Amino acid sequence: MKAEGWNIGFLPCFIFTPKFHVRIMDRKFERRSGILLHPTSLPSRGGIGDLGPEAHAFVDFLHDAGQGLWQILPLNPVGLGNSPYSAISAFAGNPLLISLEKLAQHDWLASADLKPLPEKNGPVEFKDVYARKVPLLEKAAERFLAKPRDAFGERDRFDQFCKENSWWLEDFVLFDCLRAHFGEQSWNKWPRDLAARNREAIEQARKEFKPQMQIGRALQFAFFEQWKELHSYCAEKDVRIIGDVAIFVNFDSADVWTHPEIFYLNAELEPEIVAGVPPDAFSKTGQRWGNPLYRWDALRSRGYDWWIQRMRWALTTCDFIRLDHFRGFQQYWEIPGEEPTAIHGQWVDGPQDDLFNALRAALGDLPFIAEDLGLITSDVTELRLRLGMPGMKVLQFGFSDPGAHIYLPHRYEQNCVAYTGTHDNDTTLGWWNELSAAERQSVTAYLGEAKDGIHWALIRAVEGSPAVFAVVPLQDVLGLDSDARMNTPSRMHGNWGWRYPGGALKPELAKKLRTLAEVSDRVPLEK
Repeated sequence: MKAEGWNIGFLPCFIFTPKFHVRIMDRKFERRSGILLHPTSLPSRGGIGDLGPEAHAFVDFLHDAGQGLWQILPLNPVGLGNSPYSAISAFAGNPLLISLEKLAQHDWLASADLKPLPEKNGPVEFKDVYARKVPLLEKAAERFLAKPRDAFGERDRFDQFCKENSWWLEDFVLFDCLRAHFGEQSWNKWPRDLAARNREAIEQARKEFKPQMQIGRALQFAFFEQWKELHSYCAEKDVRIIGDVAIFVNFDSADVWTHPEIFYLNAELEPEIVAGVPPDAFSKTGQRWGNPLYRWDALRSRGYDWWIQRMRWALTTCDFIRLDHFRGFQQYWEIPGEEPTAIHGQWVDGPQDDLFNALRAALGDLPFIAEDLGLITSDVTELRLRLGMPGMKVLQFGFSDPGAHIYLPHRYEQNCVAYTGTHDNDTTLGWWNELSAAERQSVTAYLGEAKDGIHWALIRAVEGSPAVFAVVPLQDVLGLDSDARMNTPSRMHGNWGWRYPGGALKPELAKKLRTLAEVSDRVPLEK
């Protein structure tokens, strides 16, 4: 069976170093399945997953298993709490994802530099990773910058990269240097002339931190060289990458520091109003996220230029984009900046169709997936339908009460992406262990007994559903319990560290996934 697809057109995958660009792929929503795994969860050397050999081996596994999708979390450099959703740039890549082994292959490091690194297995200990890996990355950048120009053109590609990406790169590397210099204080706590971007102060800082900025440029070059190589390998194996873009950006970021005019900031350069969600059954005080809110009127007057840049950049690095907190484009919860909770907020209209019309005019058809989970009103659904975007269905949500049955496969339409769970959920086995007897009875009545584990019952359900994409966290494929959970929302520490053990992706597991993908018509179609 071939499901009717929505042609999302053709876009170049990279706008820099065209000699090494990724093969252009069509961005069509056709029936496929895939796995959700952030690169930090790979069992790579250096204490954290990266873009090196294990990432390429994971793509091989996806191909062998008949999986045509790899969903990731944001790739940007992390800020508070090491969350990829609390990044210090909407454009830069996370240097911690740079493969040291790849650097050694390109003579950025000596092979001896890799010997003292920790073993491949074990959770990410971010403090240790920063202490061990960052000095090696800086050493590698210095060695690269000291090398003469070579016949392979690596320095030429570096110069071209810096030139073509100066529109975001120059502000980011300066921001990163200043942030380190001032002990990672939020940028609005820096000396006023730097916080307010006084021209003379900025020029002086560029001179003072010139060597450090060059290291930052080299590391961004290394990240995107490795990402291009990995993305190209995915294209060869017909694996498409689903990226992730959060609607809001972190206050302590190069984006807000560089573009204060598009955010609601007061005279002290603090947020006047911030993002969050209102009180509900899960929280009496709601959630105060603290992200500064956009001046949508200012962005509209500029033709949404910053958003066009952001989404164009996202589509150079990934094939599809999941839009986090999609409902905020219709209406968002506005909280006064001085309020400690989300109680005293209000709903305010977002940019709605106007933004997406501008994006489509600039970029063509949009291969976006709308994260429309939680309390979604009819006007949010209507916006998604007008835009033609698939929404999300999470099977774990479907068994609590009759109102939750919209998350059960018999209620799915084709234009949606089905998940057993997401990075914010417990693993399916962990979820099952916490269910009440009545809830377990409902699950069993709907899915039947699963001799190979409840996780496989849910996997078969989403794979066999009408949803155009079916995506399963790797933790569920491996049948892991709550110890493998990636994130617990509202918990400040202890998230984002899970890594799967080396040797877990066995051939028999790939065969089982491929057989299921074949019978549910989700194996990528031959071109």
